Amino acid sequence: MKKFISAIVLVSVILAIPFKVEAQAGKQLEGEISLSGAFALYPLAVKWADEFKKLHPKVRIDISAGGAGKGMTDALSKVVDLGMLSRDVHDDEVKKGALAFAVAKDAVVATVNAKNPKLKELLAKGYTQQTGEKLFITGQFTTWGQLLGISSNIPVHLYTRSDACGAAETWAKFYGKKQEDLKGTAVFGDPGIASAVQKDALAFGYNNIAYAYDQKTKRPTAGIAVLPIDVNKNGKIDPEEQFYGTINQLIRAIAVGKYPAPPARTLYLVSNGKPKPVVAEFIKFILKEGQKYNNAVGFIQLNQASLKANLAKLK
Repeated sequence: MKKFISAIVLVSVILAIPFKVEAQAGKQLEGEISLSGAFALYPLAVKWADEFKKLHPKVRIDISAGGAGKGMTDALSKVVDLGMLSRDVHDDEVKKGALAFAVAKDAVVATVNAKNPKLKELLAKGYTQQTGEKLFITGQFTTWGQLLGISSNIPVHLYTRSDACGAAETWAKFYGKKQEDLKGTAVFGDPGIASAVQKDALAFGYNNIAYAYDQKTKRPTAGIAVLPIDVNKNGKIDPEEQFYGTINQLIRAIAVGKYPAPPARTLYLVSNGKPKPVVAEFIKFILKEGQKYNNAVGFIQLNQASLKANLAKLK
């Protein structure tokens, strides 16, 4: 009888060992992750963080928006674990240790007030790279009449960004220039330009699509109209160029290349060297499960080749 009981105890111990090992292997991820930077990436980063914390409730994630320039500065100085970047990484930043992970795509769009006196004509004609350059770069155009090629002396009120940011750099790159070359009243942040355009019937600005469109209705933000680009430069917006009605239409157009790049662009998370383990797990999540949330928040998923290449940087 004693031998029988001992055998039972021994079997129980042996059976218990795998469960103990499995419990250790499944230990919950813990730690803190901090991000700062681009307003463009902020809404999507918040969504990723919310979903990641559902899987790892013991991980704390702090996210703040302040412009791509701040994100890069904070990442390089190790004030944060990850900088949110809405522009390409510069060579000098790579030399300082910047390691960039592409995580999504989006675009910068031209925004005007929904009560612009020439809105009907603007939506029918759009604007070209050349007309935009004469407004934001050279200053040759100062009226809506000049932009549309009609007789009108109604002035254009230009707005640009005061903070170092990816949106302004991308908008300037569309014209072959840099952010400091852009003309206009300088306003801080994406929400700042959106607010300025909403309040000024004669405003012409530019916004990341996450701020130009309402996330609930999927249509342009109240008080704002998104101005289309006349890509083929034939003086009108053709049916194949009319994809600005909803954010879903626009992101599909960006995904297939109908919307030019720039102002379409890739978004990045940047660390100073290889990220610590908990941060690396967050990036892995973004590049795997997290991509399915991109479209819902108004962003474009990366293709498999890009995802594979960025995951390789974590090895």
